[in-house]
Amino acid sequence: MTTRTKVLSLLAVVVAVVFCAVSGWVYWQAHQDGSLRFAASRDAALAAGRERVAELNTLDVKDTDSGLAQWLDASTGALHDKLAATRATDRTTLTKAGTSARGTVTDAALTALDDRAGTAAMIATVQVAITPRGGTATTDRKRFTATLARTPDGWKVTALSAVPVGKEGA
Repeated sequence: MTTRTKVLSLLAVVVAVVFCAVSGWVYWQAHQDGSLRFAASRDAALAAGRERVAELNTLDVKDTDSGLAQWLDASTGALHDKLAATRATDRTTLTKAGTSARGTVTDAALTALDDRAGTAAMIATVQVAITPRGGTATTDRKRFTATLARTPDGWKVTALSAVPVGKEGA
């Protein structure tokens, strides 16, 4: 092996070691970055919020009890308490109406997130397919604001309010 080959080999090893060290340091810095953790928390809250809002707009009249249980699972706090208190009345009313609904969140965004407190607020546009007993299915678009809370079981809805659609020219 010539001196030139030895020097080039040593230089290649040094470059590789420096590259590995810099790459490791950059990875460690990124891993410690609080904004990445916040972004992951934001994404988790938004994904769960989309799912929960869709669940709260879905009910199969053929299995009302399961649908009402799903509503309770999707909610917490005051909304959960209200749904639990009105469950028997809701079951009777929904069964008598005979209408099924399937909600699909078409767009959503978080408007606030307090990661430390475990709270978030979101807005969502929901397409609701409504199928009356023996009737023709229709589709309705709704807009909601939702307040979320992080629980041991994940993010759940504590409040859900319809946003009125403004009239053109008003």
